[in-house]
Amino acid sequence: MKQRVLIVEPSEVIVEGLKSILEGQIRFKVLEPIADTGALTERLLSSRPEILLINPTMVADPATLRLHEPMAVVALVYQYVHRDALKGYDAVVDIRDSRAAVIETLAQAMPGETNNAKSSYDLTKRETAVLVELARGKTNKEIADALNVSVHTVISHRKNITGKTGIKSVAGLTVYAMLNNLIDESALL
Repeated sequence: MKQRVLIVEPSEVIVEGLKSILEGQIRFKVLEPIADTGALTERLLSSRPEILLINPTMVADPATLRLHEPMAVVALVYQYVHRDALKGYDAVVDIRDSRAAVIETLAQAMPGETNNAKSSYDLTKRETAVLVELARGKTNKEIADALNVSVHTVISHRKNITGKTGIKSVAGLTVYAMLNNLIDESALL
């Protein structure tokens, strides 16, 4: 089931950027964003998002936003915010974060994503091996030969990787592998 994300942000440019990142993901459904906190209480009660992504300058105390459970309250930061002001949030997304980092932050902030769900998000050893070979530019056939498995198994692992990471492109998976220290830049040359 897709996790519903409500974005509360006055900047249309930032909202559109976040929507473009999240709408292509299989695990998120972006609700109609709102630009101010005037109708926020009503929206929280009516749409019951699992993730609230909000500019921390728009609210004094994030605890007042927890009108239902489960819901993660995530701070959207793009200017200086004192670290004490961010203590009440489940996670922090900086607009300078990479696409993969934004997705990973939201995935880890999701309600119930502690031990059980996080383990399903982690890649298995074999999926990691397929991801590394894929990031090195190998085809499905080359990966199958290198790992001594069938091409169908490689395709199955790739589907699992896409399902767990939410990343569909080879370039995106390569960046994901680099960000998670599975490969370094010298391995790609």
